[in-house]
Amino acid sequence: MSDPATVDRVEVPSGDWVAAVTAARDEGYAFFDWLTAVDQTDAAEDPGFDVVCHLLDPSTPRALRRRLLRTRVAEGSALASLTPVFRGAAWHERETHEMFGLDFDGFDDGTGLGLRPLLLPDGFEGTPLRKSFVLAARASKAWPGAKEPGESEHARPTGRRRVSAPGVPDPEWGPR
Repeated sequence: MSDPATVDRVEVPSGDWVAAVTAARDEGYAFFDWLTAVDQTDAAEDPGFDVVCHLLDPSTPRALRRRLLRTRVAEGSALASLTPVFRGAAWHERETHEMFGLDFDGFDDGTGLGLRPLLLPDGFEGTPLRKSFVLAARASKAWPGAKEPGESEHARPTGRRRVSAPGVPDPEWGPR
């Protein structure tokens, strides 16, 4: 019996993405769990996006076998769609397209409408899960939650200059 915490991790060249997922399905990993991306565009070597797919083997319910497949996609490049292999990948690919701006060649969810918005409101511009995206709420008002050191009424000021996150304008910016 295998350890339920064990995950079989597989690095896949982007050109072999569909073949690797198809092979995993044929090996018994027939339950598509999820697909997403991780922004690695700031990586020193081979910048891009890591696309990750998690599959399960439903024939082993007591000691579930799990496989995590990952590929790196260069910014501006497309990745082959998994919708011909797993129909349930359509929702995840639409979300990944909308949130990261990744394209999936051969995407087909049965509607003929292609990759289109899924979660964001009409007219929304940008890709909010990219590291380069600046949150408008963070720029227009103070961040809620814990105070910065020296801001508490119970602590004495440290004399330290307050540092803002990258992309956050000066507090004097904006309408008054």
